[in-house]
Amino acid sequence: MALADKGAFSRRIERLYSYWKENFSHVDSLSIAVTNDDDVTYSKGISLMIWLLGYELRDTIMLFSMEDIFVISSKKKTDFLRPLRDVLAKKDDLPTMTLLTKMKGDSGEDHMKTVIEKVKTLKSVGHFPKDHFKGELAKRWNSKIKELELDQVDVTSHVALCLAVKDEQEMNHLKKVAQYTSDIFSKYVRNELMNIVDEEKKVKHVKMSNNIENLVSEGKKCLLPGMDKDSVEVAYTPIIQSSKFSLKFSASSDEEKIDYANRSSVTVLFGTRYKSYCSNISRTILVEPAEKQQKAYETLLEVVEKVYSIMTEDTKLSTVYNKCVEFIKEKRPEWLNNFPKNIGFGTGIEFREPSLLIGPKNDNVLKKNMVFIIQIGVTGLKEDEKDYAIMLGDTVVIGDSGASVLTPSKKKIKSISIFLKGEGDEEEEEEQENIMENITRQSKRTAVLDNKLRHEPLSDDKRKEHQRKLVEKLNQEARERLSAKKNGFTEKKKVQTAVAFRNLQSFPSNDPDIRDLKIMVDKKHESVIIPIFGVPTPFHISTIKNVSKSEEGDYVYLRTNLNVPGTQVAKDEHYANPEATFMKEITFRSNMRKTLAGEVPAMHLNNAFRIIKEVQKKFKQYENEKKEMEDVIEQETLKITQTKGVPRLKDLYCRPNLSTRRVIGTLEAHSNGFRFHNTHGGNVDVIYSTIRHAFFQPCDKEMLIMLHFYLKHPIMIGKKKTYHICFYTEVGEIMTDLGKSSHMYDRDDIEAEHAEREMRQKLKGAFKNFIEKVEALSKGKVEFDTPFRELGFYGVPFRSSCMLQPTTHCLINVIEWPPFVIALDEVELVHFERVQFQLKNFDMVFIFKDYSRKIEMINSIPMSSLDAIKEWLNSCDLKYTEGAISLNWPKIMKTINDNPDAFFEDGGWKFLDPESDEEEEEDSEAEGDESWGPGEVASDEEGSESDSDEDYDSDDPSASDDSYSGTGSSEESGKDWSDLEEEARRDDQRRLREEREDDSPKKKRKIAPPSKSKPAKKKKR
Repeated sequence: MALADKGAFSRRIERLYSYWKENFSHVDSLSIAVTNDDDVTYSKGISLMIWLLGYELRDTIMLFSMEDIFVISSKKKTDFLRPLRDVLAKKDDLPTMTLLTKMKGDSGEDHMKTVIEKVKTLKSVGHFPKDHFKGELAKRWNSKIKELELDQVDVTSHVALCLAVKDEQEMNHLKKVAQYTSDIFSKYVRNELMNIVDEEKKVKHVKMSNNIENLVSEGKKCLLPGMDKDSVEVAYTPIIQSSKFSLKFSASSDEEKIDYANRSSVTVLFGTRYKSYCSNISRTILVEPAEKQQKAYETLLEVVEKVYSIMTEDTKLSTVYNKCVEFIKEKRPEWLNNFPKNIGFGTGIEFREPSLLIGPKNDNVLKKNMVFIIQIGVTGLKEDEKDYAIMLGDTVVIGDSGASVLTPSKKKIKSISIFLKGEGDEEEEEEQENIMENITRQSKRTAVLDNKLRHEPLSDDKRKEHQRKLVEKLNQEARERLSAKKNGFTEKKKVQTAVAFRNLQSFPSNDPDIRDLKIMVDKKHESVIIPIFGVPTPFHISTIKNVSKSEEGDYVYLRTNLNVPGTQVAKDEHYANPEATFMKEITFRSNMRKTLAGEVPAMHLNNAFRIIKEVQKKFKQYENEKKEMEDVIEQETLKITQTKGVPRLKDLYCRPNLSTRRVIGTLEAHSNGFRFHNTHGGNVDVIYSTIRHAFFQPCDKEMLIMLHFYLKHPIMIGKKKTYHICFYTEVGEIMTDLGKSSHMYDRDDIEAEHAEREMRQKLKGAFKNFIEKVEALSKGKVEFDTPFRELGFYGVPFRSSCMLQPTTHCLINVIEWPPFVIALDEVELVHFERVQFQLKNFDMVFIFKDYSRKIEMINSIPMSSLDAIKEWLNSCDLKYTEGAISLNWPKIMKTINDNPDAFFEDGGWKFLDPESDEEEEEDSEAEGDESWGPGEVASDEEGSESDSDEDYDSDDPSASDDSYSGTGSSEESGKDWSDLEEEARRDDQRRLREEREDDSPKKKRKIAPPSKSKPAKKKKR
């Protein structure tokens, strides 16, 4: 038996005694006797026991009083209760617990006498009169209580109201079981009924009911993450009806076959339990409903929604029922004759709580976090002389603004109706298919094009229209963002001024080198003390730009260059008074000849030079590490889950590596983050709150399967910081032995492929199961995106070509390292470069909303992917533009950052649009001044020349070489087929070489960003 939940017991026993003192304090004690009776599924004694202890303890007697709690049970059960006894011992305001162990074969008579002797002074005892257990232990105990002649008080309703308001743990169980019930209906029951109708199967009601019960008993389908399949069971036998209707939970499925004739209805009542907590769903499936039936169902749906809105906190249950009846009287008064006497009841551990019946005479009030099963239905309806019934029901929880549905299965008319196709419909469909087939056979291309031209604009036109709307929105949002940034307070980064010595006491004035006016290096304070006009002057190592040593004749020269305001290295803010006079260079000379004392003066300069270099190196290394760690934040402490059911994935590798080589490890999901620990003892913690985007890269057509995390702030892995961390494993063999001879029907190869296929499926299932558990455990903080491979395209984001795949929020490639991840919500504009008819590839540039951020670029994307990328960007509401040449983006972004207001006054990003007025004006000027032809290329603004083969297609005969021009000579008629094929092969190779040269990124031309003044007219070469 598992351990008892001491926390839950402590909270609930306090709540029970508090409610007891406030509501039925006239009762001195409370008696429970539960025996091993299989016929009893629901009882108040069992419910109270499960609520307090977490488990149902059969063959157990419990007597509660204000001073003591007595328990008579077997040794195993009393051992289970011992930790709870210790909890009560620490509480002064709660009674103590006395455990009396009944050995095997013992009737418990002696223990009963002990308890009776201690409580015989009591005047009354509370009990549950509807609990009827047939066991001998319960009978003997009840007879002993009667012998005391105590007043027996029915406390059923009091205990029910105490248990009615659910705590957080109970709500978690109820939400899970309600969602599970809804999923079983949506994914199995409804689909199975539709298949029966569609295939005209003959299935009995009882058979369908048994199938549902078996499905739940097996516990293989629709389980939510974290659900234990052994704790799931049906709350009652499912009820399926289609001819004779009784919308009560006491009804049963008969032996009649499901009636799916036109105008018929099939009602389904189905409930499940998880860890003893119940839920229910009630639905109606209509087969070919008439308009009158559809309207009746829609009215019932309105009634249900009305009831949910009425069920607010502190509302009487009788008020809910009466208002429901009033609403029906207004909408459908004829229904009142067949309307049920109640429309629902409270639920929880006990499926049906009579004390919380929603009826006309129940004045108990609703409280927040009470859970109810609502069921509203009408029988006795007729359509085309056929009887039918309609019914709807859900499990709901009382909230701040009404009841919230916990069983979200669809219940609108279109979701629960089955419409059958008649013979006329099938003939019309066949006729339409024949017409379309003939049209396609005659002229497939023309028919499709005509259809697009006549009935809808082309997709390209739709995109352009949408993009025109986006550009105005983009410029407006950018203006507002820059204005808010301008008006908002931006905290400037404080730069600390380097100080050699904080005070005079720390200055080493007694050092012999300082007294002798020599150069002295203080490693502790990272300072160099240099004598200037006989005064030892300290300089911090950061003020020294560089130091060099040279030898000329008998002398050694030590030259020191200092950082001064106005230089690129030293910034003005480093200095308190940048307008003061600064020294820029200091040079010292020393003799290399020995003195009379046998010393060489130049040795001191050599030592000073060496030590200054060492201190400079250490200081720069420290500064680099400090800069590296600036945006690294310290994560919160990982809260380790101590239970055994921690979600984990084994045999994974980590990127970046924790050590110099790959080490295998395990990834675990705890309450607030992940922990990866390898076999060498290294750990990596990733807290849920630091994860910006999480990706699941499946192994479909890939050799890796992985989980990748893109973080909000970098973390340290070893001695390096990173925004990206992924955990992966390899699928199959990444390398193949090309020297191994194989045959397509080789049995070993076939078995290896089959094993790899099974391994892929197994890994995908393990990763998906882990993901589901993590999403449930993190409560929505971590949601995994899976890339859409069908939308992917190839490109070169770094040095090698790779498959880039869109996700819901990003564009990623996480297979290669370093990974490429761009969050779409950070992107302002996408620009396509080198989009020309004669080129096979183009480039893609991402401009971010933060203009100070460096642009990202993807090179060498195949031209065949352009339309698909445009369609994807358009669907994401991202503005894109295109141009024939490459732009000088650093200069453009600098221009924008220097004066953003002027940039947007001139039209903003419209200058990138090829259809903008600016470019049309430039094109018209270019056409008026020059005519372009093969062999002529316009030079850039500086007059530099470029190769003609970069700007036009070399397929033109005038641009071809001698060998190519010979293919069209009169001698061609005398050549045989082999000669012509050889010439064609050479031509293809030459054309491929020229296209590769055209696509080379080294030949990109740069242009300046847009300016107010008109550009100079281009000259002919």
